[in-house]
Amino acid sequence: MQSVQAEFMRPRPTAERPLLGQTIMVVEDSHVASETLRLMCLRSGARIRRADSLKSAGRHLCTYRPSIAIVDMGLPDGSGADLITSLAGARHRVQVLLAISGDPASLEEAQEAGADGTLAKPLSKLATFQAEILSRLSESEQPSGPRPLPMEEIVPDPAALQDDFAHLQMLLAAPNASGTTRYAAGFALGVAQSCGDAEMVAAAEALLRACHDGLPLVPPREALLDAVRTHLAPAPA
Repeated sequence: MQSVQAEFMRPRPTAERPLLGQTIMVVEDSHVASETLRLMCLRSGARIRRADSLKSAGRHLCTYRPSIAIVDMGLPDGSGADLITSLAGARHRVQVLLAISGDPASLEEAQEAGADGTLAKPLSKLATFQAEILSRLSESEQPSGPRPLPMEEIVPDPAALQDDFAHLQMLLAAPNASGTTRYAAGFALGVAQSCGDAEMVAAAEALLRACHDGLPLVPPREALLDAVRTHLAPAPA
């Protein structure tokens, strides 16, 4: 009876707010990616819960059950694939389970772990975000009537990007174990894609290859750190 009543009281989606009534858990450690997803959820009418690590996501899941989950594949305390496997096999499974990453290999791993679909970084088109979710919801949860395709591109606050660069500088400047360096390289790849820096993308990919192939990490890590410092340098007067 309670579940029927809750469904009856749930707000109905509209053409302008097609995800009204949905609760989306976003597990993402990048400030710029998290802020982009927050704005997309708000534009779409969805409620959002945010976590920046596996541990934080676990605490959230102890107190509420989202209808949709979007999980970053590279998190500071482990792989998003582990959380995806857990959510995919849960007794009360989320209706839509998506992975997000800037690394195509990670997105393939996410689908093997049980993700329903994937979102590639950088994510900016509201239409792409909505379509990936709506295509996996039941007919009863679709907005009624014709829905105009949103042409909006979401641009987060530039301060979020600067926060990510500052975090990256801290990660790369300190002596790191290979596992931490790989996390930093994956984080850097997503940030570089978000700001459209092709040289930084190449530097992050080089560090990822070095981690994967067991090659020396110092030279590619220093090259990536130099690229990060360029973004943090004060603009010339």
